[in-house]
Amino acid sequence: MQQAEDFRAESLALHALLKDLPDHRYREPTQFKDWTVDDILQHLHFWNGMAALQITDPDLLAERIDGALSDKRGMRAFERETLGDPRGRPLLDAWINEADRVADLYAEVDPKRRLRWAGPDMSARSSMTARLMESWAHGQAVYDLLGVVRRNEDRIRNIVVLGVNTYGWSFSNRGEDVPSAIPLLRLTAPSGEIWTFGEDTGGGEISGPAEAFCQVVTQCRNVADTPLRVEGSNAAAWMARAQCFAGPPMTPPPPGTRGIR
Repeated sequence: MQQAEDFRAESLALHALLKDLPDHRYREPTQFKDWTVDDILQHLHFWNGMAALQITDPDLLAERIDGALSDKRGMRAFERETLGDPRGRPLLDAWINEADRVADLYAEVDPKRRLRWAGPDMSARSSMTARLMESWAHGQAVYDLLGVVRRNEDRIRNIVVLGVNTYGWSFSNRGEDVPSAIPLLRLTAPSGEIWTFGEDTGGGEISGPAEAFCQVVTQCRNVADTPLRVEGSNAAAWMARAQCFAGPPMTPPPPGTRGIR
């Protein structure tokens, strides 16, 4: 499954960014909810492990999902307790080793295999795409904190596709009617290739760097802080609500609040 290798590559890119980071910097808050680098790595590590359980132990997966959703202290407290609250370099090592193991597991799985999850079952490909998306999105907060301009690869096409596929979800998750005409997308890949999605059916058009589109649908950036060109009411409405991840409706960051330090 190509998505497994893309997930591995994205995890290794974040590891390369962090491998020489001094221990005290793991405790610095990022622009994402003031989560520290430790918080981000713990969260990724926990849910990577949950993805592994989708294949190796679905019953334990269900038990941990129930625990995470019902813990009155909050999900983050459950994650820390389950992991043993690792921090700093030991956490970095544990996270990348687990990410590598998960990539190995999924590389040999039929992409269409149905796997248990918190809600409806999902395909193995969807599960791996979600892990790639979360690793990329949470990783952006770390790149921003360290003042590093990210050099993306064309594997972010997986996130673009996820963003397109959750067009309707971005509205229905808020209890709103879904505009019938999805905007036409003309995005420039990191390689310079032009990616086109949809047709000119009156829904407007969104054009610009694929990276910027990924930042908006993962809510790493407000669309006003990107070079995306947004034309038409449907396109504007989508970019104001875009949410390619599960859970209750979340509000995109206000303009000027997320960026490279």
